[in-house]
Amino acid sequence: MEKELTHKPLKEEIYDVLHRHIIAGKYGPGDWLRQEDIATQMGVSMTPVREALDLLVAAGLAERVAYRGVRVREMSAKDVADAYGLRLILEAITAREAALHITPGQISKLEKIMDEMQKHVALNEMPQERELSREFHSSIAEASGNNLLAKVYAVVANAFPDWLLYEAVYRNPDLLAGTVMQTYEEHTAIMDALINGDADKAVQKSIAHVLDSGRWLEEYLNIPSELLREKEKQVSSLIKKIK
Repeated sequence: MEKELTHKPLKEEIYDVLHRHIIAGKYGPGDWLRQEDIATQMGVSMTPVREALDLLVAAGLAERVAYRGVRVREMSAKDVADAYGLRLILEAITAREAALHITPGQISKLEKIMDEMQKHVALNEMPQERELSREFHSSIAEASGNNLLAKVYAVVANAFPDWLLYEAVYRNPDLLAGTVMQTYEEHTAIMDALINGDADKAVQKSIAHVLDSGRWLEEYLNIPSELLREKEKQVSSLIKKIK
């Protein structure tokens, strides 16, 4: 593992590196995060590594198992469906708020992320694409101007197994071109709505984007359709009531 450290408190630097590695698929569900190995690989002491692992557990990306240590979180079908339902709700809320509050600087940041994503379209570049996609959505949450909402969004995003969906691309490389193009088009549609300050369209396009992930959850991760449809029904009812 490369050091990759910056100038934050050491525990946060280590957390950031481990977070990126999980999202990029370098650690998979159930993989153990060994303090000794991480400390040795990163050239740091055990204490900040233990604190970083505590942050991962608090963020929902990892779980602590009594007497055994910390591992990347494993999720049941219900866990995935619950995260999917919350993601639908929060994507709608963050998109609406971002459309109303986004600044020119934040729009520029999103455009740069989109430009960078276009440079990583090969199969072996999917880890970078995953990180950029996560950054795109997190940046929209930040653009909402609501710090608490952005923090809640981050926890839910960590619980959503998008890194597992990308593994389907590795198993089915013929899906790559269509998947990358579809993601880019959906992100572009969300961007256009944000640039135009069109809150309703931002909500519509963001929900459509997550719904596509739902189809992947069903087809490639074998999440029961009835669990996903129930979440979609609940969210649809909520949005109608809000409107």
